[in-house]
Amino acid sequence: MTRDVVLKLSPHAVHQIEDFTYHLSKALNLPTQNIKGYRMVRKALDARKKPIKYHIKFLVYVNEPPGDGEPKMIYHKARPTHKVHIIGSGPAGLFAALELLKEGFMPVVFERGKDVRSRKVDIANIHRSHNLNKESNYSYGEGGAGTFSDGKLFTRSKKRGSVDDVLHTFIKHGAPSHIMYDAQPHIGSDILPRIVENMRKTILANGGEIHFNSKLTGFNITEGVIKSIYINSSREVPVTNLILATGHSARDIYHLLDRHKIKMEPKAFAAGLRVEHPQELINQIQYHGAGYPPELPPASYKLITQQNGRGVFSFCMCPGGYIVPSATDTEEMVVNGMSNAKRNAPYANAGIVVQVSPEDVFKDRPLNPIDFLNFQKKLEKDFCMSKQKPLTAPAQRLTDFINGRCSTNLPKNSYHPGVSSVLLEELLPSFISRPLKQAFVAFDKKMKGFVTDEAVLLGVESRTSSPICIQRDKERFHHVQITNLYPCGEGAGYAGGITSSAIDGINTARVIIKTALFKNGL
Repeated sequence: MTRDVVLKLSPHAVHQIEDFTYHLSKALNLPTQNIKGYRMVRKALDARKKPIKYHIKFLVYVNEPPGDGEPKMIYHKARPTHKVHIIGSGPAGLFAALELLKEGFMPVVFERGKDVRSRKVDIANIHRSHNLNKESNYSYGEGGAGTFSDGKLFTRSKKRGSVDDVLHTFIKHGAPSHIMYDAQPHIGSDILPRIVENMRKTILANGGEIHFNSKLTGFNITEGVIKSIYINSSREVPVTNLILATGHSARDIYHLLDRHKIKMEPKAFAAGLRVEHPQELINQIQYHGAGYPPELPPASYKLITQQNGRGVFSFCMCPGGYIVPSATDTEEMVVNGMSNAKRNAPYANAGIVVQVSPEDVFKDRPLNPIDFLNFQKKLEKDFCMSKQKPLTAPAQRLTDFINGRCSTNLPKNSYHPGVSSVLLEELLPSFISRPLKQAFVAFDKKMKGFVTDEAVLLGVESRTSSPICIQRDKERFHHVQITNLYPCGEGAGYAGGITSSAIDGINTARVIIKTALFKNGL
């Protein structure tokens, strides 16, 4: 039989113990020989008070051999008669392609950016020479925006599908096994590119296709059906079913849909600034002083408050990480955070963002999705300092931002392209800057020492989610007008992050498979 056991152990004990059999036998009051195996199910750190403990849940096999615990993933050779075209090779597109292969459907993926290795070179050029490739950067290219911005896998979208299936797929393609049980699973920007490359190899090995430097530029629509698409303006490709998994930064896709009068609606998102502290300071705040156990990982935090009826919260918190430029155009400034697997950089950063609704922008006007998209774009243009130096980020000490004064100097930080002292509130609408100031004061009460001269703010953090939702049928997943167009993932407004995007890609592929099999009487 199997038994669930939770052990509460010190960080030192967890670091030292290689085999938990003895501790599990004590917890179950059984001889060690009765424990035939175990599997770690969840590992969470409880640092709310001293002593800091790990809570580790195990599935223990008592008097029976351990089960495998891993689902079988069998991919079949793709049949050219069952093509499904996919736009975008982010998590939604890649997981949709892999799911299609489980039933022998043939995914044909078009990606506007480059393969992940070539993309690495372009990202290095952003930092080395401040040259931004508009089609290959932190947002565009194989693997999508998440590939080079951390690889966080935590999600609350557990009712939409199997998170475990997504995690097992990552592990099958090279991810570390601890993502299955970590409470806050994370891969790291140094490891995730290799996993994405392995996923591509699986798709190609089973007869799928992936085309890089291939940008969707047009549709041929007849009587509510997309008959063909145009790639790079000149290549026409006939399609039967089209999955649109382009991510929330592909603004040209929203404009393309708008030109074809394909229904969309504005959707609330969040915008604000990215704050960076010395990691050691965050460690001491979260771990109750300087004498915390050395085995503990770099500390993280999660903050949320309501200020004047508006939500303000931390977003994409990166312990031991870096702030990176995530714009897709030279006339924009966008920042994001990332960290490598070891999270061993000396800084901790997080977006601190404010809820922005369409009503904030439109007031008494009709809600136009493209106008809302343009509001987001204007924010990024207002923060752009390209005339001073390409990719320079406006910045301010946190204490100076709260007190409304320009910083005479700025602390060392992780943003490689460089920063320039600016009054950030002058670049933000008051309905964002005012709640931000109030929130930082509130956060300092929750984390004493959070507001400090050592903390620096950079902006703008605006790509938290899509400001547009592409309308689709709730059950059949296709667009409400175009019956063979399947808007999918974060760019369509139905996901937020790697795991939920992957789940949406899987669900979309399953609907297409089910519909096709039903039509063929199978």
